[in-house]
Amino acid sequence: MAYIYILTFHLVLLIFLQPEVFLCSALKTLVLPLKTQLLPSPNNLSFHRNVSLTVSLTVGTPPQNVVMVLDTGSELSWLRCNNPSLPNSLPTFNPLSSSSYSPMLCSSPACSTQVRGFTIPLWCDSNKLCHTTLSYADASFSEGNLAYETFHIGSSSVPGTIFGCMSTSFSSSSEEDPKNTGLMGMNRGSLSFVSQMGFPKFSYCISEGDSSGVLLLGNMSSPWLKPLSYTPLLQISTPLPYFDRAAYTVQLQGIMVSKKLLTLPKFALVPDHTGAGQTMIDSGTQFTFLLGSVYEALRNEFVNQTQGILHVLEEEDFVFQGAMDLCYRVPATRTIFSDLPTVSLMFSGAEIVVTPDQLLYQVAGEMRGSDSVYCFTFGNSELLGIEAFVIGHHHQQNVWVEFDLQNSRIGFAPIHCGIASQRLGI
Repeated sequence: MAYIYILTFHLVLLIFLQPEVFLCSALKTLVLPLKTQLLPSPNNLSFHRNVSLTVSLTVGTPPQNVVMVLDTGSELSWLRCNNPSLPNSLPTFNPLSSSSYSPMLCSSPACSTQVRGFTIPLWCDSNKLCHTTLSYADASFSEGNLAYETFHIGSSSVPGTIFGCMSTSFSSSSEEDPKNTGLMGMNRGSLSFVSQMGFPKFSYCISEGDSSGVLLLGNMSSPWLKPLSYTPLLQISTPLPYFDRAAYTVQLQGIMVSKKLLTLPKFALVPDHTGAGQTMIDSGTQFTFLLGSVYEALRNEFVNQTQGILHVLEEEDFVFQGAMDLCYRVPATRTIFSDLPTVSLMFSGAEIVVTPDQLLYQVAGEMRGSDSVYCFTFGNSELLGIEAFVIGHHHQQNVWVEFDLQNSRIGFAPIHCGIASQRLGI
């Protein structure tokens, strides 16, 4: 389920803080490296993450090192806290070792008033602490108490940050990721990490196929970054059952394969009266998932344009990640796919062009004779029970993505993210 850049006011000064953290003066702008981690269970991958984007920071007093999954589709940040029932191999945060840790009481105003509009259920546990359960689209969940703690980013410390100290968790994968301590919620909700930190915007840049990248908290301008194309964030005032008002929702206006625009009815890309059909930019999801009719139109056109180039895997029962049913037999010696078409996701004022090398994903451990198995990196969200379009981070590679909270918009600019990381000293 990313990477970063920076901004300046009058003067930009990069100060070395830690081996991997930089601070821009004038405005409180932080640059951190993002890493890509492969998660286990390659043959039965879950919806929410099989490759995660992670950021390292410290939490508590004295500081404890944690690794958190960056997720623009979630609100509450949480850490896996010490629990005797958890396997020793899992990294945890120990609240008993931190003098700045404070559990949230049920009587706290933050347990009710601050979470107004918060879709996660809250209740009192037997110790009169504010308790919650988080659930995800892949049936994973975590449960624990809300608490206050000091989060450290570079030389900055933010006391009283609200997070979830989770004592119980379940993953739909066969194994828990042994490297991540928790999740950093980055959506537009009042309890998200970026909202609590008060940054007006943040950005990331995701390199292709490696572990490098950058996350920027704050503003950035630089002569080596092309002007961004912006698309407005959609907002609704009335709650709807299937519309996530805290998500980064944009309006998908069309899809092109090479230069051919898919023929779609207008209503196919617009949320309906229940809110189903919104388009979300989500760093916590790897691939892109489209509603059934739109997915089928894209699937059919891609098959038509790749006839004679790719050999379809004729196995009806083989569905990658439960939603990706277009797969191919590819000679094991082939690793370059420059002869494939591009796929363009078109928004109001901006677009994301998915390059040929991002359109197929090799399924680990799957061979058919001497052929590897590759699957189309778009899937059918309805097969996952998701009534939405979700743009995952795999299709955001080598794109500077800026989440401008102050102006309610998202900006995109093509860039080689490895070079961007070098320019920023990562």
